[in-house]
Amino acid sequence: MGIEVRPAERYDDIATMVGPKNPTSNVCWCLSYRIPGAENRSLAGPARGDRVRRLLDEGPPGVLAYDGDEVVGWAAVHRRADTTFATNRRIPHLDDLDVWSVWCIRVRPGHRGRGISHALLQGAVAFAASEGAPAVEGYPVDNEGRKVDLTMAYVGTRRLFERAGFVLAGRTDSVLNGFPRVIMRKELT
Repeated sequence: MGIEVRPAERYDDIATMVGPKNPTSNVCWCLSYRIPGAENRSLAGPARGDRVRRLLDEGPPGVLAYDGDEVVGWAAVHRRADTTFATNRRIPHLDDLDVWSVWCIRVRPGHRGRGISHALLQGAVAFAASEGAPAVEGYPVDNEGRKVDLTMAYVGTRRLFERAGFVLAGRTDSVLNGFPRVIMRKELT
């Protein structure tokens, strides 16, 4: 396939994957789970990209997939304690383990159907492991093979996580696109 997954260290490549085409537009920038809700709601237009730049100053906020020199995918991954999952009442903590969370997997149009999501998830796990994570969690939908709307598919599916060696670790009270979300975990130590 020729896909290489690396830590997200280039702002322009992150912007290609999660930023808007029009810099004044309000898009997620993959901040909604990464920063406190009040701060997330207060940021608009270019301020959202500026916030991503500040996160990048602290280290890679995720991983990027490349096909040669072209960025084709993104996965957000970070310590759960530093995300809104730390206080999320609908997605419970299973224990006190300092897990990392994967919460967004995106593949650019024109590159889908080539296994890039699988490579991104493996790359996110490898990055978390390199940072000392004892385990990685994801909170995908349990869609039982049914179609998930592309705008909501960013959380992944239970099957995607199972194929990457994650196991069902718990249920949640969260529902996305009509499907329940589950806690999938992969132990690293």
